[in-house]
Amino acid sequence: MPELLSEHACFGGVQRFYRVDSAAIGLPMRFSVYLPPGAEGKRLPVLFYLAGLTCTEETFMIKAGAQRVAAQEGLILVAPDTSPRGAGVPGETDSWDFGVGAGFYVDATEPQWSRHYRMHSHILELRELVLATLPADPARVGIFGHSMGGHGALTMALRHPGLFRSVSAFAPIAAPTRCPWGQKAFGGYLGSDQAAWRQYDATELMSAMDTAPFPGGILIDQGLADKFLAEQLYPEAFEEACARAGQPLTLRRHAGYDHGYYFISSFVEDHLRFHRRLLG
Repeated sequence: MPELLSEHACFGGVQRFYRVDSAAIGLPMRFSVYLPPGAEGKRLPVLFYLAGLTCTEETFMIKAGAQRVAAQEGLILVAPDTSPRGAGVPGETDSWDFGVGAGFYVDATEPQWSRHYRMHSHILELRELVLATLPADPARVGIFGHSMGGHGALTMALRHPGLFRSVSAFAPIAAPTRCPWGQKAFGGYLGSDQAAWRQYDATELMSAMDTAPFPGGILIDQGLADKFLAEQLYPEAFEEACARAGQPLTLRRHAGYDHGYYFISSFVEDHLRFHRRLLG
């Protein structure tokens, strides 16, 4: 059972922070939950948010301003951490884009990392924990995220469409096998066999599909003043893959917006209402 660390009244509901012993990770992991008002005795739709590089389970809940809309829409919000903490792997704190704060939502296979860096399995584990302990409806689960977390949300949804009914992203790393962030992470966690990388690349996963896994559509927002856009994100590659698969995609490009939470907070309401419509 998760340990409740703190809770805070918020827009008529409650913002909570938890710690749980993760079987997938082999270490304690933290996550945050927003419960909207009137959640008792009901089964509500639940939306998982995967954060980006350097973030924690607190980042989205503090910066995005999502609770107001979640309270209005009757949505449970869940945000996990972005990596194990305290694994003690040599080199895990040497750089900001690999190791601590940068789990990339993969299950590592390289021996140095494979014991604890299993964020893909942890998200699936957390989904089951949330459904077992919170008033969440197992038939109405969505997922979204930002940057590294946008990559995570897209790949989790594409690999497990039976577990997630809706998916969206802010500025996702949409083709990580093609960009420096993804190549560094995948090479470190998964080794040199690039065939193993493709199972964690949203563009590669979509390119292998001959039907639309999310006929209700996928929503992506991208800022055009994002300094990472050209080198790291490749939304156009995912857009092309969706077109080939017949997957409906709304890719909105916004002049003047960068990569951070000012951008996310500007459009998070649209994402929550998008998911609420699809989750019912």
